[in-house]
Amino acid sequence: MREIEVKTSKEFEIVDITHSIEEIVKESGVKEGIAVIFTKHTTTSLIINENEPRLLRDIERLFKGLVPKEGRYAHNSIDRNAHSHLRAILMNPSLTVPIEDGKLFLGTWQSILFIELDGPRIRKVLVKICEC
Repeated sequence: MREIEVKTSKEFEIVDITHSIEEIVKESGVKEGIAVIFTKHTTTSLIINENEPRLLRDIERLFKGLVPKEGRYAHNSIDRNAHSHLRAILMNPSLTVPIEDGKLFLGTWQSILFIELDGPRIRKVLVKICEC
């Protein structure tokens, strides 16, 4: 199991971690298998999508519209980040990506994106490479 450190600088931030995962796959020497990617935090998520700046802004607007920061959330009596937890449950804490010929088997426009929902922070993402 490998760990990637992701440093974020904003409350809501999308970080492309594809290159870091590709390096781990390469170093593993696995030719055929899967990469399991997991975020260890309840206010972060992982998605596969296109890393295009306008689309990333649209994704941010979508989640801020669906779950506004200023909502009346019970969790806010403990910690003022209920919106971050609620946004996270709409996405996934983990992804599984096939490995083919020693490389991530992603589509042309697909990237592995880490989504920070309660930053800025230093986060950890776990990566497990399994040979099949």
